Amino acid sequence: MACTADTAFSVERIDVFVFRAPADPPVQTSFGIMRDRPAVLLCVTDTQGACGWGEVWCNFPVVGAEHRARMAATYLRPLVCGSRFEHPRACFEALTAKLAVLALQCGEPGTLQQIVAGLDIALWDMLARRAAMPLWRLLSDGALDRPAPIPLYASGINPTDPDQLAAAKLQEGYRAFKLKVGFGAARDSANLQAIREVIGEDAPFMVDANQAWDMEEAIAAGRRMERFGLGWLEEPIRADRPAADWTRLAAEQPLRLAGGENLAGLAQFDEFIGTGGMTVIQPDLGKWGGFSGCLEVGRRTLRQGKTFCPHWLGAGIGLTASFHLKAVVGGPGYVEVDANPNPLRELLALPTFQLVDGAVQLDERPGLGVEPDLQACRDFIVQVAGT
Repeated sequence: MACTADTAFSVERIDVFVFRAPADPPVQTSFGIMRDRPAVLLCVTDTQGACGWGEVWCNFPVVGAEHRARMAATYLRPLVCGSRFEHPRACFEALTAKLAVLALQCGEPGTLQQIVAGLDIALWDMLARRAAMPLWRLLSDGALDRPAPIPLYASGINPTDPDQLAAAKLQEGYRAFKLKVGFGAARDSANLQAIREVIGEDAPFMVDANQAWDMEEAIAAGRRMERFGLGWLEEPIRADRPAADWTRLAAEQPLRLAGGENLAGLAQFDEFIGTGGMTVIQPDLGKWGGFSGCLEVGRRTLRQGKTFCPHWLGAGIGLTASFHLKAVVGGPGYVEVDANPNPLRELLALPTFQLVDGAVQLDERPGLGVEPDLQACRDFIVQVAGT
């Protein structure tokens, strides 16, 4: 990826912040409940004084945020601070290689991939700020004069009174919606019917099962839900099932299949992009890859004629980063926005994005174009680790 700005850097400092805000109501999935909303932010400062912000995926387990913050402070700092890198991707690749044996030894490849991903986001933000240009322009090598509006969908709609939340999000300006399913056939069907009645027959409407079913259950569910005109069925089976299982599932039920938030590495993404099962590809840039990995995933997705929809269900830095990622990749599809209340989505990424006719428009502000308001979030800060 060629860039129009200087991409070499030396990091002087990495600061790590952990936040927790109440989840009211709790966020329900088929495998667990989030009773608070965590966030882990990384702030990198280079030797020229430029700063950038990144976010690490940390929703699960319930103690995961503090652990990831400690891992970031312990392992990223000695490997990055004081070293010179010619490009964020070079840093991403070096860290991935250096941490590979540790990942095997401690059995935590996910945690290490996540802290590297959050750092990558921060490095790209830092370089774009240093160059005084928006990140979407830096990532596109100047090819984008102005990004197209980015369609959003209201995600994470819980199975308890989902029609009420859908109605509120429709009033706010959302035009596409996604419901959590996997709570029993009767309850799922009743919730689907209730939301369809609220949003209308033509509104884009998707479902997410969060790996709830085995193959036969997923086939039955897809057939059962066909009548609701759904845009996709997300993670109906376990994410570690081989691509051949997803191909079979796609053939034996009518709904398009979506997934990718629990995939890691270009080889694994290529396996799913290159086969017929999963047609909506959803990497989470705070979980694996950052921009350095997920931008390439997006481009490979479009080359195969599939749909690219970045996954995100965290705080505001990662959400804004997902906007930039989708803007640069382009193509049809959406970025998801959690429909549930979360003060960390707004306070950690100011100014708050503006929804217009179901989409958001990125502007010319440097870097990600947002800043966390640490003072406003002081009651939510539970851990800070400076150098």
